[in-house]
Formats: sequence, structure tokens, C-alpha cells
Amino acid sequence: MNEIIAYFSTIPSSHRSLILVSGITIFWLIENAFPLFQFSYKKWNHAGINLFFTLTTIVINFVLAFILLKTANWATQNHFGILQWLPEMNIGLYAIVGLLLLDLIGAYLVHWIEHKVPVLWRFHLIHHTDTWIDTTSANRHHPGESIIRFAFTTLGVLVVGSPMWLVFLYQTLSIVFTQFNHANMSLPKKLDTLLSYIVVSPDMHKVHHHYVLPYTDSNYGNIFSVWDRLFGTFMTLSKKDIVYGIDTHPKPEEHNSISNLLRVPFQPKRKP
Repeated sequence: MNEIIAYFSTIPSSHRSLILVSGITIFWLIENAFPLFQFSYKKWNHAGINLFFTLTTIVINFVLAFILLKTANWATQNHFGILQWLPEMNIGLYAIVGLLLLDLIGAYLVHWIEHKVPVLWRFHLIHHTDTWIDTTSANRHHPGESIIRFAFTTLGVLVVGSPMWLVFLYQTLSIVFTQFNHANMSLPKKLDTLLSYIVVSPDMHKVHHHYVLPYTDSNYGNIFSVWDRLFGTFMTLSKKDIVYGIDTHPKPEEHNSISNLLRVPFQPKRKP
């Protein structure tokens, strides 16, 4: 565990980039070999759009990273936050508790709020306009949403009182898991169901991308599935009934154009 702490305390940006690229590559190959859905689409064109938004997310997080660092350092130096107030515990348990709490505030909570607050939903719905969910869809976030999510991540670091090595560990796991649960790959049903009791599995997350309520407002989790089960937002839906996208933006020129997707949050509100 000490080796893990040492590594993530000083993990180079190049290593984090390599993990992101490696994850997309691995899950891209798997979903090509064992697809959940046989899409009829231009996969590289679709990937280009989603990777554009992935790049904007990376740039925003890189530019604002100093805020996370200062927040984590302040919290640990001033013994502020949940982890700082808990009794001393085994470092492995400490890491698990910290990851769970960061996932709750920095992923589940912000995701739930984005679905409930109209002005935030305007930015988040870009993610839901994707009608061909695959591993490249993982970071299809409007730059405005990337800033919103960064703000909640910072809040999570402060409330949790997380040291920076734990933040880097969480972000690394988050990248891999979001690529995993968005991937268009078919796992054996029993395996997927078993995984969904612990983490957000591909079948579990695909329900969230169904185009109509109440399924769109379910399965908000990123890494751990416990929060959806605990707060009653866990839902299941048969693969044959899932239709990706969002009913307010069904046309390809609306959901398959970078320029239009960038404008969506500022366009008049639409009804289904």
C-alpha cells in the first residue's frame, strides 16, 4: 500500500494520459470483438466528436489542477474533513472509505444534481445526446459541464479531507471505470449482474442512457453502485428495450455536430 501511496503522490501527467489512452484502446478492441449492440455508424467520426470533448475536459482539469492541490493540502494540514476526523484506521480501509466518499460527492451527487437543476441539465444533456454509446462516450462532456464537475470534485476533496494521493488514485480509477461502463461490450449476464452489486457495470450504466424517464434519472454512479442502491436510484432494463439518446435532440445534425453540441446549453429549452 505504501508503494501505491508513493506512486500516486507524484504520478506524472504523462502516466495519467497513458492510462486514459490505454483504457480507450483496450475497451475499443474489446467492444469491437464482443459488441453489446451492432451499431450502424461511422465509428471513427463518432470517436472524433467524443474525443474532442475528452480533450477539452483534460485541458480544463489541467489548467485548474492547482486548485485541487491547494484544497487537498489545506484540508490535510488543517485536519479538516471526514477522513481527518475519523479514528485512525488501517491504510487500506482508509483508502476504501476515502474512495467511496469521493465517489459520492464528486460523481454521484453532482450527477444527480445535474439531472435535477435545469440550468445544469442544459450542459449535461450533451452527454445524453449520444445515440451510439461506446467507450469514447465516457468523457463526452461540454466544457461548461467539465467546470461544474471540477467544482464538485474540489468540494468533495474539501468535505472528505482527502490527501492528494487519494485524489489522484480516485481520478485514475474513475477514468478506467467510466470507459469500462460506457463500452459497447457484451459481458455474460450473470457476471455483469454480479459486478453491479459492487461497481457500476456496463449493463447497469446503459440503462441511464435510455432516452426517456424514469430510466434517464437512474443509475447515476460512476465507480461504486452502492449509492444508487442506497438512495433508491438503481433501475434495470432489458437490453432489447434500451434506446440511446435524448428525446429533445433526436436528429443527427443536433447530436452529431461539435458546433451544435457546444451551442446546445444556450439554445431555447425544448420539449420532447
